[in-house]
Amino acid sequence: MFTTHISKTVTEITADEILLFHGVTPRQRAWLDAHLHYRAFPAGTNLMAVEQPGEVVYIILAGTVKIHIDQEDGTEVILAILGPGDTVGEMSLLDGTGRSANAITQEETSVLWMDRRSFEQCLQEMPAVASNLMRLLSNRLRHANGQIQSLATLSIHGRVAYQILHFAHRYGRPTPDGSYHIPLRLTQSDIAGLVGASRVRVNQAIVQFKRHGYISVDGNYHITVHDWKSLGRLCRSFAPPQPVCSQPTNGAVKNLTTNLLQL
Repeated sequence: MFTTHISKTVTEITADEILLFHGVTPRQRAWLDAHLHYRAFPAGTNLMAVEQPGEVVYIILAGTVKIHIDQEDGTEVILAILGPGDTVGEMSLLDGTGRSANAITQEETSVLWMDRRSFEQCLQEMPAVASNLMRLLSNRLRHANGQIQSLATLSIHGRVAYQILHFAHRYGRPTPDGSYHIPLRLTQSDIAGLVGASRVRVNQAIVQFKRHGYISVDGNYHITVHDWKSLGRLCRSFAPPQPVCSQPTNGAVKNLTTNLLQL
């Protein structure tokens, strides 16, 4: 099903710009070149399903992936919204159990993927990658703790502000005017699922934030944060966004795609 390998040039781009591959040696990059594969998925593609055997790990290059669980009454619980630089599906490869949640692409999404055996070998033979993965999982757990606290202590406006600032910290790209553009598709329904509120209440918060100039939202549901201090006051967070350098730039993704087409 997946047959496309990435070129050595692309591996170098990935190793330099994605946190998971920081610190690998040239020889290890060559190994990654032989074991990583590239795939682009349209919006609405199911990458994995609950209890499905875990055979593949994905690394998001561009796009948005929703992690969720469907309830018996037809509703869904959204566990996370992931974007560039994040890994998807690593848990079942690490503990040997089935998938714990569903993963679906929210927009056109490009990924690198690696099979179970190669991923296990990678972690065993590349301490830098294992350390980077622990850092990614630690950051994810830290955010989960913060999200639990926000659900227990903040108003709906505060919870929405917290989520937006989280995405700005994790994925935001600075703009010339000092704002932070979040390259993830974040619909009001998805934000509502994350903050435990109705879409109507989230809409009220988003409208107010836009009216005050805190944020703007484009036609692809990508949010740009213009006034992080005001959002921070709503959720008691006063640190400016300092995005983790773990996602490829637009130019890197464009070069990756160009190189793949030449294979």
